[in-house]
Amino acid sequence: MRTVVAVLVLCVCSVGAADENWNQFRGPRGDGTSTATGLPVTFTDGASSIVWKTAIPGRAWSSPVIWGNQIWVTNAPEIKNTTKDKPKLDAPLVLSAVCVDLDSGKVIHDIKLFEVDTPQFTHATNSYGSPTPYVEDGRVYIHFGAYGTACLDTKTGKKIWERTDLKCDHFRGPGSSPVVYGDLLYLTFDGYDLQYITALNKLTGETVWKKDRGVDFGTTDGDAKKSYSTPALIEAGGRKLLISPFASATIAYDPKNGDPIWTVRHGGMNAAGRPLYGNGLVLINSADGPNPLIAVPPTGEGDITKNIAWRSNKAVPKRPSQLLIGDLLFMMSDGAVASCLNAKTGEEIWTKRLAGDYWASPLYADGLIYCFSQQGHVPVFKAGREFELVAENKFEEGFVASPAVAGKALILRSKGHLYRIENR
Repeated sequence: MRTVVAVLVLCVCSVGAADENWNQFRGPRGDGTSTATGLPVTFTDGASSIVWKTAIPGRAWSSPVIWGNQIWVTNAPEIKNTTKDKPKLDAPLVLSAVCVDLDSGKVIHDIKLFEVDTPQFTHATNSYGSPTPYVEDGRVYIHFGAYGTACLDTKTGKKIWERTDLKCDHFRGPGSSPVVYGDLLYLTFDGYDLQYITALNKLTGETVWKKDRGVDFGTTDGDAKKSYSTPALIEAGGRKLLISPFASATIAYDPKNGDPIWTVRHGGMNAAGRPLYGNGLVLINSADGPNPLIAVPPTGEGDITKNIAWRSNKAVPKRPSQLLIGDLLFMMSDGAVASCLNAKTGEEIWTKRLAGDYWASPLYADGLIYCFSQQGHVPVFKAGREFELVAENKFEEGFVASPAVAGKALILRSKGHLYRIENR
C-alpha cells in the first residue's frame, strides 16, 4: 500500500468550539459534552416535547450522529444467540445504514451494506450493529467490525469504498467506533484471536498503517484479550496522541504513522469507555480488573506505568463512558450508581444510587447531566459538588445507544425508535 501523508487538523479537543454537528460517538469533542443551552429537561414518551418519533426496527446499539439535517445510525436484525456457536440462519445477516431527516423524522436512506452468511457469535448484551458511525460533510463512515467498513456519499447514499478484509474474532460482537483525524480513519480490532489498530486513507479506504498491540497479555485466553474501546485524539506537550485503551494496557500512538509513544499497564479486559483528557491527566476506564479507572499524565515515552497519578475501583462503569467537567469527573455505573470524583486526585465527592441499569453514556449540557437506562429511566441532575436531582423522566422503551444533540433538541435512540425532543 502506498503511504498517505495525512493533513492533520485537530478539532475534537477544541473545548471552546461551538457544536455545529454531532459527528461521532460522544459528540464533536468525543467526550459527551454539548455547548447547547435550552435543551428540554422534563419530558416523557408521548409528551408535547416529542417533535417526532420514528420506528427503527431491528437490534442495533449504535448511537446517532448528525450532520446538517441528516441523522445516521446503523442497523441489524434481531438475532438471539443462545449458545457460543455461530447462529444458524435461513438467510444472510443484513447489515445496513439508516439516514433520517432531522426536521421531519422521515427515513431518507435505508441502505443494505453487507450480507453475512456465517456471522460470529454475538452475546445477548451486544448487537451486530453496535459501532457508531462517523459523519462529515458529504461522507459517512459505517463500521461493523470484522463484517465490513464502508464510506457512503451522504447525499446519494451510494457506496464510495468498502473494506471486508480486516478480520478478527470479536467473540462477543463488535463495539469499537471509527474516528477520523485529517485524512485518516482509525479502526480498532481487539478480538479473541487478533488485537490491532489500523488507519485507513478515508478518501480511498487503503491501509496507511496497521499496528498489532504487541504486549504480553499475561494469558493465553483470548476472551481476556478482547475490548470495545474507541480511541481519543488529544494534544499534550506539543505533540498529538491517539490514546487507545484495550485489554491489559493503553497505548498512545503517533496518529500519523502509528508509532507507539507510551504504554500504561492497568490490567482488565472489555474496555469500552472513551478516554478523557483534562487537568494534565488522561483518564482511562479499563472496565474489568483491579484498577478499572486510572489517571496518568500524557507525557514520557515507553512504559509509563510508574507515572499513574491515581486509581479508583469505586462504582466505576464497565460500559458507559464518563464525563469530565472542569476538575470534576462524573460517572454512572452499569448498576445505577451515580458518582462524582475529584478528577485531579480521584477522591470521591459524592455517590447516589438511582433506578435502572445503564449502558448508554451520559450527556452534559448547560450545567446538567442526562442519563439513560435500559428500562427507560432518564434522570437529570446538576453537574455539581452535591447531588441534586432536577427531573425524572420515563420512556416505554429503554436505551443502550448514547444521546446526541442538534441545536436545542435531544436526539435519542431507544431500543426501537429514534426521537427528536425539543421545547416548543
